[in-house]
Amino acid sequence: MHNVILLNGPSSAGKSTLSKELQKRLGESNLESVIISIDDYMVTDPKETIYEDDIYEIMPAMCRDLKEAVRAGKIVIMDHAITSERIFDAFLDAAKEANVLTVKVICDVDILRQREKERGDRCPGSAEASLQYLWPKDGYDLCVDNGKVSAAENAKIILEQNR
Repeated sequence: MHNVILLNGPSSAGKSTLSKELQKRLGESNLESVIISIDDYMVTDPKETIYEDDIYEIMPAMCRDLKEAVRAGKIVIMDHAITSERIFDAFLDAAKEANVLTVKVICDVDILRQREKERGDRCPGSAEASLQYLWPKDGYDLCVDNGKVSAAENAKIILEQNR
């Protein structure tokens, strides 16, 4: 069983909703988990663009918390929008003591735009930019589409892969 589930995808792809569904289902199986979400480490302003450097700056804190949770025996659900190789490398280094399941979370760009607009807490275009710069592009253990499939069904698919 993997003790780290990386949900990587563009902003507004539904990673946070999926993270909560995964945590709920793991709890139903009496497995302790923690969500480490990019949203808990960044302060966003809809008037300001988020750059790769902004995301890289929060990686030490996210990586510290990832290591602590793994060492405490928890399953970590990492909710992230990784936009460069150096950010991905920082994650891999932090997770080197873990068994990682990498999941690419996607949805149609029109859905990203609509969700971003409905959220109202991101600079317009952030979702598309994070999709464009998403790293890595390929090589995931699993890919789920949160536009075509519900978070509940995607959580089930992920947990079946995580056995």
